[in-house]
Amino acid sequence: MFTGSEYDYEAQNRQIVLEGTAILERTGESIARSNQIAIETEYVGNEVINELGEQREALLRTQSRLENANEQLNNTKSILRKMGRNVLYNKLILILIIVIEICILISLGYLKFFKKK
Repeated sequence: MFTGSEYDYEAQNRQIVLEGTAILERTGESIARSNQIAIETEYVGNEVINELGEQREALLRTQSRLENANEQLNNTKSILRKMGRNVLYNKLILILIIVIEICILISLGYLKFFKKK
């Protein structure tokens, strides 16, 4: 049969094989967990990429609206400048009309009071 040293050697080998098997099982479980985490991470990453794509589209639409609003503001500024110039011209014309009317009144007053004599 087995002698004492052979028995110890067999037991020691068996123990080493059992420990190696246990290590392999733990390693396999760890790899399976890592694989599951990688799959979940990939899913989350895809969701984030999709959401970022939607946000990009929203930002592009917003940028387009802002550019349109900027063009409208520039047009409005131009219209307001033209209106301001027209108001100034109208004031100048009104002042000129008032000055002409005053000159006419003074002329009529002069002709009425000083020409009779």
